[in-house]
Amino acid sequence: MMLALTGLDTMLYQIISLLLEVAAGLIAGTCLLRLYMQYQRIPMSARSGNPLAKFIFALTDWLVLPLRRVLPAAGRVDTASLVAAFLIQLLQFVILWAIAGMGGSLLTLVVLAAFGLVRMSILGLTGLVIIYAVLSWVQTQSMAADFLERLVMPLLAPIRRVVPLTGGIDLSPLVLLVLLQIAGIVLGNVQAAVLVAL
Repeated sequence: MMLALTGLDTMLYQIISLLLEVAAGLIAGTCLLRLYMQYQRIPMSARSGNPLAKFIFALTDWLVLPLRRVLPAAGRVDTASLVAAFLIQLLQFVILWAIAGMGGSLLTLVVLAAFGLVRMSILGLTGLVIIYAVLSWVQTQSMAADFLERLVMPLLAPIRRVVPLTGGIDLSPLVLLVLLQIAGIVLGNVQAAVLVAL
């Protein structure tokens, strides 16, 4: 009977963990997108015609706007969006930590949240590059394709200066994907080393 209860507890923890990961990923990821769009000076007002602007504001304003009152932007960096994304990640780990019995230190949770934010950035950029590459192959002219191009082009431009077209094919998205995967591997190893040191 105890094994069944333990199995049930594990299953419930996994379900809660999944739901928290989806919710935190959506909100924190949108905060990071807001940060990146502001950094790249991509128009985000409702009047800009950007189809994602309304969604981004609806999902993040409740947290970013109050933080903006106390955290001014640092140049082109929207610190309120960055801190909002971090707080959402931290909240996710705190909830899981409380459910799991509060073992370990709070400093570990802060470190996990920071690494989680960087990992989310890498995964988000990877997704953007893949979608951009697919849309560039089918040559669709749409507002979404233009939007993706504005997000991805600053990352591809330096690579394109080094990697020329090969047989008329642009390999810069592939190179960027490989670099992002390498960054993910390095991040995982650094995180493991930092957690061992804690």
